[in-house]
Amino acid sequence: MKSEQTPITGKEKKESLAPDLQALSAFYAAFNERDLRKMEQNWVQSDEAVMDNPVGGIMRGWTNIKAVYERIFGGISRVEVEFYDYTVYRTSEVFFVVGRERGTLKKEGLTLELQIRTTRVFQLIKNNWKQIHHHGSMDDSVMLEKYQQALKGGC
Repeated sequence: MKSEQTPITGKEKKESLAPDLQALSAFYAAFNERDLRKMEQNWVQSDEAVMDNPVGGIMRGWTNIKAVYERIFGGISRVEVEFYDYTVYRTSEVFFVVGRERGTLKKEGLTLELQIRTTRVFQLIKNNWKQIHHHGSMDDSVMLEKYQQALKGGC
């Protein structure tokens, strides 16, 4: 399987993407714009949703996942990422992407260059692709600690 190097940033022309990748792009638009309403539209609104990431640990259910995004979006830190070096796996009702995110965290003169291994899973629900799972992790333990400290408290 060939890995895709053209990054997904959320700024893509959605009509130029396959419907499943439109949902992926919509996630990055919501995240980078800090738009909780768009994020809610991207995720499945149920207890089946699961997120495991460097900020919130394992969160189960949309309500708990939403709280992590509220914390990130509502703080003074600014995190922006793009998805690249990824592969897409598709079935008729599920697709998932495995790749990398790169980006920055900026907070009060601090800038961290982020590298995150990422998997996202989407399910087709009533003809709409909804994110149902996300896993992200950092290889660099020092960077992970700096990232978590920068987002601690009020972000």
